[in-house]
Amino acid sequence: MATEPAPISFARGAPSLDIIDVEGLRAAADRAFTNDPAGSFAYGTSVGYKPLRAWIADRHGVAEDQVLVTNGSMQADAFLFETLVSAGDTVVVERPSYDRTLLSLKGRGADLRAVPLEEDGVDVAALTELVRANPVALAHLIPNFQNPAGYSLSGDKRRALVELAREQNFTIFEDDPYVELRFSGEPQPTMLSLATGGEVVYASSFSKTVCPGIRVGYLVGEADIIAKIAKLATGTYISPNMVAQSIVNEFVRGGSFDTSIETVKTALAERAQRLCDGLREHVPDARFVEPEGGYFLWVDLPEGVDGDALFDAAAARGVQIVKGSDFLLDDSKNAIRLAYSGVTPEEIDEGARRLGEAYRSL
Repeated sequence: MATEPAPISFARGAPSLDIIDVEGLRAAADRAFTNDPAGSFAYGTSVGYKPLRAWIADRHGVAEDQVLVTNGSMQADAFLFETLVSAGDTVVVERPSYDRTLLSLKGRGADLRAVPLEEDGVDVAALTELVRANPVALAHLIPNFQNPAGYSLSGDKRRALVELAREQNFTIFEDDPYVELRFSGEPQPTMLSLATGGEVVYASSFSKTVCPGIRVGYLVGEADIIAKIAKLATGTYISPNMVAQSIVNEFVRGGSFDTSIETVKTALAERAQRLCDGLREHVPDARFVEPEGGYFLWVDLPEGVDGDALFDAAAARGVQIVKGSDFLLDDSKNAIRLAYSGVTPEEIDEGARRLGEAYRSL
C-alpha cells in the first residue's frame, strides 16, 4: 500500500516552534506572575496593561493616551474599522491585500477600491488620481513585507502618501505587524512618525515577533481616536487579556525580545533564500521578488495558468499553498502565496520539488 507523502505547509504565516523563544517566554511569565500578580490576574481596563502600554508609547515616541493594546492586531483592525468606516464609505486597499481585511471591510459595507501594488509599494500615482476624484475615508496599507506580496513601501512613497492624506483629508491605516522582521535592505520610517496632524493610525502585533498564541496587538493614533476605540473595547470585552500582556511586557523589557527577533530573522533569511532557489529550479516560469523580510512570497505565473488549479494539484501531493485569488477583488487567478516562516529548510526543498511536479501536471 502506497504511503502518503508527509504534509508540507506553505499556507500559514506563523513561525515554526523551533524558532520561538520558549525558555524566554517561560522566564517572562515567571517574572510577570512574581512581580505583578495583581496586574496580571485581575481585570484591567480596555486600553490594556499599563506597563506594556507605556513601553509601546516610548518606542513610538508618543503619549500613553495614544496607545491601546488589544487581543491581537485583527481585533485592533476591527475596532478601527468600526470607528472610522461606515457603509458606503470608500476605502482604498492594495492589490493584492490581506484576505481577512478585505472580508472585514466588505462586512462593513465599504466601497473597496484596489490600487495596484508595485515592487516598492502601492502605486502612488494611481492612488492620488483616485482620492482626488472621489472622497476617501481610509487607505489600508501594509508597508513592510506586505501580506500577501512580501513587498515593502519605499521611503519616498511613505512621505508622498502622508502628504496626500493631509491634502485630501483621509486617514492612512498603517498596518505593520512585520516591521521588526527585516533581514536585508534598509529600514524605512513609519508613516506614523512622518505624520503631523493625525493623518495616520498605526497597528502592529507581538504575534509575529513573540509567538502567534500570545495574541497581543496594539493601535497608535491621535488621543481622541484612541479614546473612542477604548469605549468600544470596554463595551466589547471590558478588559483584554492581562495575563498575555503582562508576559509580553516582561519579555520585551527583559532583553528576550531583541534576541528572539534576531533568531527569527536569521531563520527567515535562510528559508526565504531556499524557497527562491527552489522555485527557480522547479518552477522556472514563476515570477517573484525576493523578500527583504517577513513571512511571504507572492508568485505570479504566466497568463492562463490557473493558480486555483495549482492549489488542488499541490494539495494532492501533500503541499498546502494559498490561492492568489483569495487576496484579490477581481477574477485574476494566475498567482499564489507561499509562506516560508513555518517550514524548515529541508521541507522547503522538498515542497518546492513537489510544487514543480504539481505545476507541470496542469
